[in-house]
Amino acid sequence: MPIRIPSTLPAFDILSNEGVMVMSQRHADKQDIRPLDIALLNLMPEKIKTETQFARLIGATPLQLELTLIRMSEHKSKTTSESHMGAFYQPFQAVKDRKFDGLIITGAPIEHLPFSDVTYWDELREIFDWTQTNVHSTFGVCWGGMAMINHFHGVDKHMLNAKAFGCFRHQNKKPTSPYLRGFSDDCVIPVSRWTEMRQNEIDARDGLVTLLASDEVGPCLVQDDAHRALYIFNHFEYDTDTLKGEYDRDVTKGKPINVPVNYYPDDDPSKPPLNRWRSHGHLLYTNWISEIYLTTPFDQSLIGQATTDLRG
Repeated sequence: MPIRIPSTLPAFDILSNEGVMVMSQRHADKQDIRPLDIALLNLMPEKIKTETQFARLIGATPLQLELTLIRMSEHKSKTTSESHMGAFYQPFQAVKDRKFDGLIITGAPIEHLPFSDVTYWDELREIFDWTQTNVHSTFGVCWGGMAMINHFHGVDKHMLNAKAFGCFRHQNKKPTSPYLRGFSDDCVIPVSRWTEMRQNEIDARDGLVTLLASDEVGPCLVQDDAHRALYIFNHFEYDTDTLKGEYDRDVTKGKPINVPVNYYPDDDPSKPPLNRWRSHGHLLYTNWISEIYLTTPFDQSLIGQATTDLRG
């Protein structure tokens, strides 16, 4: 079954042209199926690009999904039109009474700030707590994952001396995890951040299990059963040219930036980059959706009350 999104959302035509199965509301209503309700709290400035990236990944499942786009209630986007935000996004305060089978919280380009200095930090903390009663499974991505693991476990982010930038090889630490079903023993994942989470600090917290990690850039994917959450600090959702766009932008602005590691053939920016993470990205998000389907209550009113933890 396809992902259910408005036919006027830019992602609808983009994904349709890529062969991803998408379905309009009119066609979805003809099917006697309870779709999985998945929400995307999009904190990134380029909303359309980010919503398309995640819709592409979760749309690869055979299950029918309904995607709800959420924004922070008071924060206004400076880079996405008000018409797009008004047509497709709902403020958190407008959906806080709803229940969701899954929630993705994206990263945000504010990692240099202490969490408490973020203008919407209080509402974001409210959202983290709300997930414990209204969301069956939450997936925190990059800064979103760092913020969530900090909120629930007090794990701090640390500034790096140089930006972790490129495609880094990660080891599969838990091959039997249902979230890593079909994964190779190692895989390549795009990384773009000025901060890190430290493995020893994660290991010191009860209930946190690291699933993917790199010798070069540290822990990547962490499972938190007690809070029905996954945290990933890197970017399986990136398009082939996302790192190129970041690199070209900084070069144009005259900012100091290294060529992204292991991204261009022969590390030569004049050559087209190769995508070596697409298949594992689809696997991870498809596995996440599958686990939601297997464990979420059919009666959505029971979400947040069920005793079933995410599978270990």
